[in-house]
Amino acid sequence: MTSRQTLRRLALAALLGLPASVHADGELNLYTARHYDTDTALYDAFEETAGVTVNVIEDKAGALIERIKAEGVNSPADVFVTADAGNLMNAAADGLFQPTVSETLEARIPANLRHPDGLWFAFTKRARVIMVREGVDATGLERYEDLADPRFDDTICIRSSGNVYNQSLVGSLIAANGEEATAAWVRGLVGNMAREPESNDTGQIKAVAAGECEIAVANTYYLARLARSDDPANVAIAEAIDVVLPNQGDRGVHVNISGAGVLAHAPNAGNAVLFLEFLASDEAQRAFAEGANEWPAVEGVAHAEILDELYGDFVQDDVDAWAFGADRGKAQDIMEANGWK
Repeated sequence: MTSRQTLRRLALAALLGLPASVHADGELNLYTARHYDTDTALYDAFEETAGVTVNVIEDKAGALIERIKAEGVNSPADVFVTADAGNLMNAAADGLFQPTVSETLEARIPANLRHPDGLWFAFTKRARVIMVREGVDATGLERYEDLADPRFDDTICIRSSGNVYNQSLVGSLIAANGEEATAAWVRGLVGNMAREPESNDTGQIKAVAAGECEIAVANTYYLARLARSDDPANVAIAEAIDVVLPNQGDRGVHVNISGAGVLAHAPNAGNAVLFLEFLASDEAQRAFAEGANEWPAVEGVAHAEILDELYGDFVQDDVDAWAFGADRGKAQDIMEANGWK
């Protein structure tokens, strides 16, 4: 992991490159649904080098959204940080963000990784891939669509329909194939489940390694975290997993995001914009992604070597994150209506 001292050096370099038009003083009230030591170190670094007092409130995304809504115009929150485009689009649909006008952010964050009206911006990327137990014959498993093939009956472990990562994946399938085909895919996937949905992504990976199932769907950083662990048992689990990168012959792997936006009633909007620009700097991007085993949103910035070892280069689905994020509710309805618990 990147040390806090290194993160502070990166943060200082990032801040020195920001425009001087925004005065770095006062406070920044940050509501975040990400819970990584690296993120905390970055917030500390921003506070120390920018002269801004950073007040952090952590909770789950849904709870923070409800809190901001309840606080209304009196909310002290300046920035909302969360994982998954679905959560960001839920907040946007509730009118919680204000448009951010920033040449820095528009230049550095690709168009498909930010809201078209500047309501939020991605800062890291994570892919949702297929993981198979080492030695299992994965012939014919080349696309997400193949997970519904009867040949994989009683082999798949996956999280519940209530999981936002799965909802966004299904949202991307809706964008690619339409609602009717996606509903049929869900029925096929449910028919191939080795057990009812339970646990988190790490639980799915462990179940595959233990032989409870042969195939799982999980985010890339979970496997990377196991592979980088100091616990030999976790490393052994990672070594028991082969990765299938889906849809390399067509649209590519589904890629989701973590991101942030300036809140509608932010009392420190200037500092909030400065903070988002800081997160888009090369130095902060590298630290942000390295510590959480994700890819930077800004193109050309280095990422953790473990990602190359596990995944290499692959074709990414470039569908707009806001589009599949906006379909989260529709996706969940389709999942539940077709038997995905």
